[in-house]
This record gives sequence, C-alpha cells and structure tokens, in this order.
Amino acid sequence: MDASSTIDRTGIRNYAIVTAAYWGFTITDGALRMLVLLYFHTLGYTPLEVAMLFLFYEIFGIVTNLFGGWIGSRFGVKLTLYSGIALQIVALLLLTPVNDAWPLALAVPYVMVAQALSGVAKDLTKMSSKSAIRLVIPQNAQSSLFKWVAILTGSKNALKGVGFFLGGLLLATFGYVNALVIMAVGLMGVLVSGLWLPAGMGKVKAKVKFSQLFSKTREINSLSAARFFLFGARDVWFVVGLPVFLHSVLNWSFEQVGGFLAIWVIGYGLVQSLAPTLLRRFGAGGPPQASTIRFWTGLLTAIPATIAIALQLGRPPGQTIVLGLMVFGIVFAFNSSVHSYLVLAYTEADKVALNVGFYYMANSGGRLAGTVLSGLIFQTYGLVGCLWVSAVFVLLAELITLKLPNPKASKELVH
Repeated sequence: MDASSTIDRTGIRNYAIVTAAYWGFTITDGALRMLVLLYFHTLGYTPLEVAMLFLFYEIFGIVTNLFGGWIGSRFGVKLTLYSGIALQIVALLLLTPVNDAWPLALAVPYVMVAQALSGVAKDLTKMSSKSAIRLVIPQNAQSSLFKWVAILTGSKNALKGVGFFLGGLLLATFGYVNALVIMAVGLMGVLVSGLWLPAGMGKVKAKVKFSQLFSKTREINSLSAARFFLFGARDVWFVVGLPVFLHSVLNWSFEQVGGFLAIWVIGYGLVQSLAPTLLRRFGAGGPPQASTIRFWTGLLTAIPATIAIALQLGRPPGQTIVLGLMVFGIVFAFNSSVHSYLVLAYTEADKVALNVGFYYMANSGGRLAGTVLSGLIFQTYGLVGCLWVSAVFVLLAELITLKLPNPKASKELVH
C-alpha cells in the first residue's frame, strides 16, 4: 500500500477525538429520545402529540444541516462540532422543569423548543464528524474511506442503542429530572476533548458563497433524495408507532421497550461497522458502486411489506415484530453504510462540509416526514399502516437510485 493512502499519527489522533466526541453526544441523544417518548406517553399524550414533541427537533435539523455546512466551511468543523455538544447540554437542562402539573398548551411548545435546540445540536455534531473523517483520510484511499466511515457510523448507531436502553433505565431508576442532569454532566466532560483538535480543521481558504449551498451535482442531489425516503421509511414506524405499540399493545415495560430497541440499534450499528468487510468478502472486492446501493435498497423494499402482511394474516405480533425488525435492521444497515460512503466518494475535498451538510439536510427531512407520519398513521391505521407507508418510501428511494452513476476513481476522492 502506498504511504500516501495511510493515515498518519496526527490523523489517527484527530479521528479518535472526533469519534469520542460523537460517541458521547450519541449516547445522550438516544437516551433523551427514549426518555421524552416514554415519559410523555405515561403522562397521557396521544401518539400524534408525542410525535409533535419531536417536530422542531427534525425541522431545525434540516436548517442546521443546510447552514451548518456553510459555517463549517468558513470557520472549521471544530467550531460546529463542539457548539453542537454545548447546545445539547442547554437542551437537557431546559427540559428539567417540565412535569405533569404543566398544562398541555404550555408543555408541548416548551418541549418543542427544547427539542429544537437538541435537533440543532445533533445535526451540527453529525455533520462535523462526518466531514472531519473526509478530511483525515488521505487521497487515493477509497477502501480506507469506506472502512473508517463505516466504523464511525456503525459505532455511533450501536451507542445510540445503548442510549435507548440508558434512557429507559435512567427514567425507571432516577426519575425524569435526575436522568437529564446526569446526561448533562456527562456531556460537560466531552467538551474538554475539544482542546486537542486543530482549530481550522475543514475551513476553506476561499470565501464560500451562500449560493453554493444549493449548487450541487446530479449525484449529490439524487443520493440526497434517496436518503430522504430511506430514513423516512425507517422513522415512519420506528420513532413513535413501534415503541408505543410495544408498550401499549404488547404491554412491555419501559426497560423492555428501551432494552429491545437498544439491542436492535446496537446490532444495526455492528452490521454497519462490518459492512466493508462483508461486502468485500461476498461482493466484487472493491468499494461500493451505484449497483450496490440499488441492490440493497431493492431488497429492503420487501421487508416492511412482508411484516405488514404477516400482521394482517394474524401471525403472533411479538414474534413477527422481533423477527421482522432483525431482518429490516440488517438490510437497512447495509443501505446506510453504502449511502454514507457514496456521499463522500461523490464529493471533492474542498466541498465536503457543504455537500455533507446538504445531504444530511435531506436525511433530516426524511426523519421529519417519518416522525410526523409515525404518530399520525399509527393513531389512525395502527402499526400495519406505518409499515405500508414505509414500504412505499423505500420503493421511491430505489427508483431514485436508478439515476446514480459509479463514483469516479480520482485523486479527489478521499476514502
């Protein structure tokens, strides 16, 4: 292997700092989502009202990804990364006063505003972390890029699963307020790691024009559109419908709901981390191509439809959901891993923060649509309705990927 295709010691250190910060944030992000969902469900909020609590979280994530990429290009991704962590601390502390004595008309908008800050924090942190990986991997190392992106993304999702379990456990053990304070204190320790990261990392020397936020290649536009429907397909049944179904229909406890979703997300993250090895062993041996994402998206289309049909035919709901989620998680993990690679493979080094921000704006848009529809469809048509909408969303993502070309093997591709 050429020396230029390996990561030097400084690059490894920067990768480790960014990854550790992302890990710390991810645990609290997963825990906060489960904490808010379960706590307000027990206060008597309907599935749609619970979904509304996350509305600003997703809306402000869209805005953050759009402008965050521009800010990162002008001032460096270190600023955006640690600003995200600081905002999450503020969001956690803002949620502590809310209790069952608050009227609905006050509690819902207040929590929505706090969740808006958390949404900004989440997407600043995600955009910064993914951009930083693109910057520490040397040129002409596409296989390395796929591997390191998969490790970051997979480990993040595994730890988000830990966060789901932690949220349910903290709520049951320490109560709502104490759980929030514990997480805020933990994140304060993460802020210290920022002292060792280069200040100008990801900063573009040339002035970035605002118009460049929307000036994208066909590859980035198509991949972003596919990402919108892919993550909408997951969240339309996963965010509200599934946890409420497990708790209210199958009578699972908080710990059981949080633990099960934690195991699912951890397994999903592990598959993501192993995706480069598995694809190399059973595939063509090289980095993913456009045909790779078409195959995995096409395969995913059938899974939510199959689960819905099984439930409609009267199969045992507990067994059907557990088995169906396992298969869905494995296939979705391959989709997400290849997606995360392709957006960087299609991106030139001097546009990484801009393109990654735009791409994850589409990701947040899909999550927003999925979150709102999850509460609305579940309240009206149940979990089966959510699954059918999921199948339609994946099909749309598949149709969009038909337009994707293969990434160009050039010096400009950092992997």
